Amino acid sequence: MRFPTSDFSHGSDAMNPDPDYSAAVAIIETDDHELTGHGMTFTIGRGTEICVAAIGAFEGHIVGRDLEAIESDLGDFWRSLAGDSQLRWLGPEKGVIHLAMAAVVNAIWDLVARRADKPLWKYMVDLTPEAIVRAVDFRHISDVLSPQAALALLEARHAGRAEREQWLLREGYPAYMTSAGWLGYDEDTIRRRCRAAIAEGWTHFKIKVGADLEDDIRRCRLVREEIGPDHKLMLDANQVWDVDEAIRHGQQLAEFDPWWIEEPTSPDDILGHARIAEALRPIRVATGEHCHNRIMVKQLLQARAVDFLQIDGCRLGGVNEVIAAILLAAHFDIPVCPHAGGVGLCEHVQHFSAFDYISVSGTLEDRITEYADHLHEHFVHPVTMRNGRYRLPEAPGLGAELKAESLAEFAFPDGPVWRDR
Repeated sequence: MRFPTSDFSHGSDAMNPDPDYSAAVAIIETDDHELTGHGMTFTIGRGTEICVAAIGAFEGHIVGRDLEAIESDLGDFWRSLAGDSQLRWLGPEKGVIHLAMAAVVNAIWDLVARRADKPLWKYMVDLTPEAIVRAVDFRHISDVLSPQAALALLEARHAGRAEREQWLLREGYPAYMTSAGWLGYDEDTIRRRCRAAIAEGWTHFKIKVGADLEDDIRRCRLVREEIGPDHKLMLDANQVWDVDEAIRHGQQLAEFDPWWIEEPTSPDDILGHARIAEALRPIRVATGEHCHNRIMVKQLLQARAVDFLQIDGCRLGGVNEVIAAILLAAHFDIPVCPHAGGVGLCEHVQHFSAFDYISVSGTLEDRITEYADHLHEHFVHPVTMRNGRYRLPEAPGLGAELKAESLAEFAFPDGPVWRDR
């Protein structure tokens, strides 16, 4: 799937100036032809066909399997994919293979939640603490979080789950707006989008920075003028700065009182993030959307390199590894603020934020989930927002199913949208 978002600079940032929001889609069918599972991984244009081929490489682990047997041990199922002795050479647990695995794993969780007639968040929060722990691969993270410690954490949060669930159903999960501040937007577009968002009840705004310091200052000043001093402003450099440069530029932008600076340097540079975080406090550092596995999450948290952990449900290895990241963050007392600046990502992360609040962290302090207002119309069950908050989905499953007409129209390269260009 490929959408021509670059035509309007939607999604543009300092590292990715012309993204065409795309998805490699995995659909798992069953012998009950009405029951299917839908997963996807997010990309931004060229190369998505590589993810599609990688998804196909997992067919031998899926086709012919019994769904009840998979559901009885979702952790063992995850390890069977991640531990494929030949596919692992193409990772291990990172890169295109891991993106593809996320699509397959999430399609399975979508499938079991649909069969249970529950939205994924409800399926997850109804799991026992023991079942949640069994879903996680603790290999390479047990030095900081053992299965026993994770179980104790979940059991300590068990009381009050019903009350938190009811509160979330009533109030919704707090979100922040990204799509007012894409880097390629002109001044009029930014002002118009900020004003519209405030009228809709938004209080937290993120803008892209990093292409040019003077332009960053101009754009930060512009957005501050529109949102006022009482609303939160977050900055996202999308990995473009070196460490020293990130510190210099962050200090220059401090006058605009940013709540956080996101991805200030290479997502792989854990010690660089730690140095930036130390230098820029009280401005906080957020990262994680390019965190490709739970081991990297562990090290970011160990090094106190982030003040907010931004998980991505399509870059980590699907729901199982998302649970691992949420548990690690709770262990280190770091807020989870999921990344959702791409097609289908909002549909994913609304479930993970709800699970975190109800079953794991038990708090909304400093927790907020990204929202971008593009392309939701292509999903069978799109997200619902009200007053800057996610309303918990009611439809069974993950919500990643794309409409048949969208699948036909935007398929790349043979869909009519692309044939006609």
